[in-house]
Amino acid sequence: MPHDDRLIVALDVPNAIAGLELAQKIGDAVSFYKIGLGMLTGGGLALADELKQQHGKRIFLDLKLFDISATIEAAVRGLAQYDLDFLTVHGDPHVVRAACEGAAGSGLKILAVTILTSLDRADLDACLLRPGDIAELAVERAARAFQAGAHGVIASPHEAAAIRALPEASGRLIVTPGVRPAGAALGDQKRVETPAAAIAAGANHIVVGRPVWQAADPRAAAAAIVAEITGA
Repeated sequence: MPHDDRLIVALDVPNAIAGLELAQKIGDAVSFYKIGLGMLTGGGLALADELKQQHGKRIFLDLKLFDISATIEAAVRGLAQYDLDFLTVHGDPHVVRAACEGAAGSGLKILAVTILTSLDRADLDACLLRPGDIAELAVERAARAFQAGAHGVIASPHEAAAIRALPEASGRLIVTPGVRPAGAALGDQKRVETPAAAIAAGANHIVVGRPVWQAADPRAAAAAIVAEITGA
């Protein structure tokens, strides 16, 4: 089966053992996996290292780091030793700059989170974030993150086209969660799109979790998404 690393499957399972079992079920249908904060205490870093070094997979470590600059730089420098591919940090410019310093000299790409795809305007109000259209705020945060050195951004597929149109986005990555195949349950995502539409809007990679790992046949579910985005 040809690899298409535009699909990143989120291994949102409890621990590394379950994650490795899932990756083995999926086999060569997927070449890129996301390991998030939920699995960190369940052996997530060990799984990332095993999938990368022993199985040749690309790895996206989704930790959404946020702290003072010195702490971010030190944390990212440590994580860069694992030879991983993507790491998320919050899109605030000071965080992005520090993360890029920590990743310097490695192949680790720093992806900035604009606005979480599970949030809507009411959620932003509750967080005391300034008024404004959520899509416009996401695009503005993306531009500032690019200016601070981010290799890419995490953004809703609804904002992907506007971010891709930014002058600062040239040569940068757009990775979109909130992607659901047609007919799939939305779960806790509020701003979603289909895989093909997200790619058409300018995304380099899409992140899909539950529609793959909750499927009766995860390999077939992943293959169907790859077929959709390749037009097969």
